[in-house]
Amino acid sequence: MRFSIILLALAAIVYAATAVDYQIEANIHYGRQYAETVLDIVQPHAPALKNRPGVIVIHGGGWTQGNKESMVDGFCLPFVEKGWVVANVEYRLAAVAPAPAAVNDVLQAAHWFEDHASDYRVDPKQIIAVGVSAGGHLALMVGLTPPSANLGPVTNVAAVIDFYGIADVADQLDGANKRDYAAKWVPESPDRMELAKRLSPIAYARKNAPPVLAIHGDADPLVPYQQSVRLVDALKKSGSDATLITVPQGKHGFESPEMQKLWPEIFKWLKKHKIV
Repeated sequence: MRFSIILLALAAIVYAATAVDYQIEANIHYGRQYAETVLDIVQPHAPALKNRPGVIVIHGGGWTQGNKESMVDGFCLPFVEKGWVVANVEYRLAAVAPAPAAVNDVLQAAHWFEDHASDYRVDPKQIIAVGVSAGGHLALMVGLTPPSANLGPVTNVAAVIDFYGIADVADQLDGANKRDYAAKWVPESPDRMELAKRLSPIAYARKNAPPVLAIHGDADPLVPYQQSVRLVDALKKSGSDATLITVPQGKHGFESPEMQKLWPEIFKWLKKHKIV
């Protein structure tokens, strides 16, 4: 899979030129065991007068590449501009540690952010998870993973926003939707498909899951649009709140004009769910 930082950053252009007054506390270790388990706190420069909502932002790259720095302009600053506090997360990629390491890491990062919410004047009941592509998958895992999965600490996030993320990992290991990036993240082993199902957000569709907003282009050549369709359908049938925004002819990553249309819809959806 030819993931490109440029492709993932296309959405950033609309905010790259915006004068947002912010500060970054970089490379905070949320897990002491690994060098890669760090996050940045990105927040408004002005001091907080009250508790604010928080967002865990997770980069994509097929679990094999990408970095948190690519998310700042396009996905962190839109929230900072609204007064939110962002935890921009790094995690171990496949070359360092294959599955389920990335999931273990982001669950730990979410737990750290919840534990340290008071340090940043964040309302722990108003923390959401947002991710793109493989980061969308990881954001879904933060929101949907139950304790019984034994993948890491569970955090009760208020909502998940998934940009064209993988909902069914097993679907990308075999058949028509097989992808090289998935094969690198979940290498051959006797229990490979069992592990892939355990790492698939769609497996955890259930009643009382946090609200999910999935955003996906119907012409995505890398992560099939039908993955988001199936996920949203499964969540709705389970009795949970799920919404799909379809971007007509949208590819894997959206350009500035499309993002300009999407952000108001995203914040409208958050307001509807009393996350402001």
